[in-house]
Amino acid sequence: MLYPPIDPYASGLLTVGDGQQIYWEECGNADGKPVVFLHGGPGGGCTPGVRRLFDPARYRVVLTDQRGCGRSRPHASESSDLSVNTTWHLVADLERLRADRGIESWQVFGGSWGSALALAYAETHPDRVTELILRGIFTLRRSELDFYYNGGAGQLFPDRYEQFLIPLGGADFTGDAIAGYHDLLFDPDPAIHGPAAVAWSTWEAATITLEPDAELIASFAEPAYALAFARIENHYFVHGGWFAPGQLIADIHRLRDIPAVLVQGRYDVATPAVTAWDLHRVWPEAQLRIVDNAGHAYSEPGITAALVAATDAFADRSLIGDR
Repeated sequence: MLYPPIDPYASGLLTVGDGQQIYWEECGNADGKPVVFLHGGPGGGCTPGVRRLFDPARYRVVLTDQRGCGRSRPHASESSDLSVNTTWHLVADLERLRADRGIESWQVFGGSWGSALALAYAETHPDRVTELILRGIFTLRRSELDFYYNGGAGQLFPDRYEQFLIPLGGADFTGDAIAGYHDLLFDPDPAIHGPAAVAWSTWEAATITLEPDAELIASFAEPAYALAFARIENHYFVHGGWFAPGQLIADIHRLRDIPAVLVQGRYDVATPAVTAWDLHRVWPEAQLRIVDNAGHAYSEPGITAALVAATDAFADRSLIGDR
């Protein structure tokens, strides 16, 4: 279902202001249809496998690590100051990257948090977006955050959720886990923020696949990765993504003319299907593909197949956009 592994033909660090440099790379066909891949988290960074979602003969694939994570600098595992790391900083970074790479307009592909960032970018710059492909739809509404971090998902994964609560005092914790973790993750003592980061990060790794993936869980437990991932996610969630309540869904009218595909796992616990359904109800022009027997991760076979089908379907559209 995936295209063969491929290496970048160009890469670098783009200075975007505020003392920040974001990593970018390009692979595929330098003369192909431009697409930008927006990773999840926030704070997850890009991995080599996501390059394989695009036909390298037809796509010019741009990947970037968002502020504070992956190969971007400074890294959030080394600095707890995230004051210049917000959704709107990332939207501005994408525009700088597009202009720096000499791209007039591009397809925007985002999964999980990347779907929220893709919507925020497209609603701000609709004239720069030829198509949207979104996976694991997430809009940072308080109901979405509470379900995953404040008990809803814990009813499906009670053993994992109890482990998640250990840094907060254990199973008797009854407060807001997101707020509680914020104090731990930004505590200057490594003995406090280190274990909290691993607990936060592995909760996600243990619940995003339909069946447990021990290798994925282990990779999320790597200390530097876990600390950047947990700090950035928590920072965004404490601030509600800097969105007004329901903003991304309310502003969907700005995207009416942009072809879009929404890919959603039926049994996605991290970003439950109700959000994709709520989005589709106000955006019926977008194709919604609910994949049965799938969770959240792009690596789920049914999710992978749906995403590659979507990129293939859009690959031969005009670079200008056949609207």
